[in-house]
Amino acid sequence: MDYGAVSLIPTALVLALAIWSRRTLESVICGAIVAFLIMDGWQFADRLATVTTEVLADESTAWVLLVCGLYGSFIALLVKGGGAYAFGEWLAPKLKGKRSSLLATWMLGLVIFLDDYLNSLTVGATMKSVTDRYKTSREMLAYVVDSTAAPMCLLIPISSWGVYFATLLEKNGVADSGQGIALFVESIPYMFYPLLAIVVVPLVIFGVIPLVGSMRAAEMRAEETGDLGVVEDTTLAVEASENATKSVFFFPIAALLFFTVVPSVDLLRGVILGIVVTLVQYSVLRIMPLTELFDTCIEGLKSMVPVLAMLLALFVFVEANNAIGLTDYVIAGIEPYMTATLLPVLIFIAISAVAYTTGSNWGVIAIAMPVVFPLAEAFDVNTPLMVGALLSASCFGSHACFYSDSTILSAQGAGCKTYDHAISQLPYALIGAVCASALFIVAALLI
Repeated sequence: MDYGAVSLIPTALVLALAIWSRRTLESVICGAIVAFLIMDGWQFADRLATVTTEVLADESTAWVLLVCGLYGSFIALLVKGGGAYAFGEWLAPKLKGKRSSLLATWMLGLVIFLDDYLNSLTVGATMKSVTDRYKTSREMLAYVVDSTAAPMCLLIPISSWGVYFATLLEKNGVADSGQGIALFVESIPYMFYPLLAIVVVPLVIFGVIPLVGSMRAAEMRAEETGDLGVVEDTTLAVEASENATKSVFFFPIAALLFFTVVPSVDLLRGVILGIVVTLVQYSVLRIMPLTELFDTCIEGLKSMVPVLAMLLALFVFVEANNAIGLTDYVIAGIEPYMTATLLPVLIFIAISAVAYTTGSNWGVIAIAMPVVFPLAEAFDVNTPLMVGALLSASCFGSHACFYSDSTILSAQGAGCKTYDHAISQLPYALIGAVCASALFIVAALLI
């Protein structure tokens, strides 16, 4: 059934409720319920139950929930074992103030590029003890982390994003079998939004781009009152034990990265073996008793429960939007205005809007690809440019959305409210999006 403009109602409701209540989980759940109400009337509960069960049974969903939950345990070990604190103590003398601490956060985010989940949680949890010393709001920390997490992962072919999108390109016939990564690499110069998002961060840090809106208010609050906007579980925030050294930070991180990459990129394997290595190292160094190590793993897992609930609600909401035909409606709406010159920028804007409103980035791209690339072929538009436009839209949606997984995890890692992080970083995401739109028009004229 074609629901037309009615398909916009659930996402509009989610945005309105999120802005009004500042509660993202409840807003997303309400949006999903309304979508099923539109499709099934008062029998919506049957489909809601079925879709929720199917989402939980999906292998990809289970993978994401396991990875995020276990990252919580891994980070809890680093924090309570004193690794994050020891790293901060080692780094602090090398920094000269707020700007250098934020720049160090940005640079660390550029290095940990394998996955945005790993990036958001690890960098935020590691650097907040450093940035806190200079009265940096957690909103600013979350912005720096989020603006290097998804954008950086999208620009690196061996990241989880690169592998996924390269596979999609092959499955949709855009790239020949085995050539998905090659086309992905060819498209990197045209991924204007992630490139700009990363460049904007140091410009904001050094004041070239001024603080505005909620970010300005958050930084003024932090500097004038000392209120950093901290919202997190304080049971893990302890001083380093007497046996804690830099090795209790660097060795677990190195093990996590090694087992994630070798022999192939697998985040779940990496975090499982990273936790095992950390437990062994901490036991040998007598950082904590074995029972306390296991208790810390459980506490870390518990700290991720709100995030896991949010992710599950988001996945159900995405399925609801897919069923109601939101993506198809938006693309059909812009088709009459398409020309060879405008196609890349219109696709960027349209898919950005869908990714932003639904909180889905990977799912939206999977739905859009079978529609977008036949259009690109019909208008004879450069394929790498179209790949860049589509993936830039995915990145912007993930970065800017109030309730996307990237936003949620960056706020969790930095220890601030999801809404506060989303609303404070939105102006800077929009700066990148506006500039990217202009570059897509210029590129289409030149290629």
